[in-house]
Amino acid sequence: MKRIIIICEGPTEQEFCKDVLYSFLSSKEIYIQTPLIKKSGGGIVRWPILKQQIENHLLQDPTAFVTTFIDFYGLKDKHQFPGWIPSKTIQNKSHKMGFLESEMKASVQQNINERFEPYIQLHEFEGLLFNNLAAFKSQIPASEILNEAELEETIRNNPNPELINDTPDNAPSYRLKKLIKGYNKIVHGAILAEQIGLLNIRAKSPRFNYWLGRLENI
Repeated sequence: MKRIIIICEGPTEQEFCKDVLYSFLSSKEIYIQTPLIKKSGGGIVRWPILKQQIENHLLQDPTAFVTTFIDFYGLKDKHQFPGWIPSKTIQNKSHKMGFLESEMKASVQQNINERFEPYIQLHEFEGLLFNNLAAFKSQIPASEILNEAELEETIRNNPNPELINDTPDNAPSYRLKKLIKGYNKIVHGAILAEQIGLLNIRAKSPRFNYWLGRLENI
C-alpha cells in the first residue's frame, strides 16, 4: 500500500481528508496521514518552516509521498513563498497557482522532490462547499440558513466555486459565516462536504479535481 502525507493548513482541511478522502484513497490502496502544519497553531507559516516539515517527512520515509492542502487566501509577502513576488504579475488565477506550486516543488531538495506534489487551494477550502443548494438544505435546519436566496444566488453564479471572490468581505468562509447561524467551519465543513460527495466536488472544482487525480495515480 502506498502512503501519502497530506500536510493540512488547519483542522477544517484535516477533517475533510479524514471524512472524505481517506476512504476514497484507501479503495485505491493508498493510505493517507494528515498532520497539521507545525508551529502555526492552525494556519499558514513562512515557507522555510513548511519546507523543513515537507523535507523531514520525505527523508523519514523514502517510500512516502508528500502533498500540501493550504489556502491561497491566507498567503502574504511575509510568508516568503518561492515565486511569490513574480506570481503577482500572473492574472489567470489557475496559472498563478500552478506557478507557485512548481516553485514550491523546485525549492525542495532535488534528490527527494520527485515525491512532493504541492497543492494550493484557490481561494479557500470553504469554496468547495458552494456546490449545490440541496446539500445545505438537507444538513442545515431552515431556521439556521439566514439568507437562502443569497446562498442560492452565490451557487448559481459560481459554476466553478473555486473562483469565488477572495476579498475579505467575499471570501467563502466569510460568506458562510453570514449565511449560516452559528457557523462552525470544522463542523459545518465536514457535514456539508460529506453530503455533497466527492464526485460532485470534483465535477465543479477543476483544480481540486486535478490534484486528487494526481494523488490517486501516484
